[in-house]
Amino acid sequence: MTEENTLMLRAYLSRWIDGFEKRYGYDAGYMRHVLRVSPPSLMKFAFGTRAADVNAAPHEALIAAGLVGTMSEDCGPCTQVACDIALENGVDPAVLRAVLAGDEAGMGETAALAYRFARASLARDIEACDPLRDEIVRRWGDKALVAVGLAITASRMYPTLKYALGYGKACTKVTVGGEAVAPLRLAA
Repeated sequence: MTEENTLMLRAYLSRWIDGFEKRYGYDAGYMRHVLRVSPPSLMKFAFGTRAADVNAAPHEALIAAGLVGTMSEDCGPCTQVACDIALENGVDPAVLRAVLAGDEAGMGETAALAYRFARASLARDIEACDPLRDEIVRRWGDKALVAVGLAITASRMYPTLKYALGYGKACTKVTVGGEAVAPLRLAA
């Protein structure tokens, strides 16, 4: 990449981060760190976090799976952003609060299936995971399974990078639809 291209990419990504921070009230210092060190790496990272086909599985399933992934790595700020984005995309605040609290009955059947699958996958619980995987494929197809798996994986990328670079310092409650919720702490 030429020096001119790197400067243009750096300027574009800096504006993107500015907008992201302003929109979500989020400190993206760790993204700025990557931008300073390697603009192409930040661009590749951002593309990688959007790997899931959002049309391949029910939206609430993808959101639930992604929140489980985020909560396994984060104790607040990244989880808040994930909830804010979900709200922008029309997810019912009650479903989000239920996922955050681990209330399977409150999250509904679709989100609960993805929630249980994500938890079992991250725990490497094969006995629990195999039948849940089969149920996802039976209900929504193999493309949905791939999408849910990628949602789990991608959702862990931002908080993992943030903590790896030393920027993960704040644990906070999450606010969904004006109501504060203490996310269930999930082990990574």
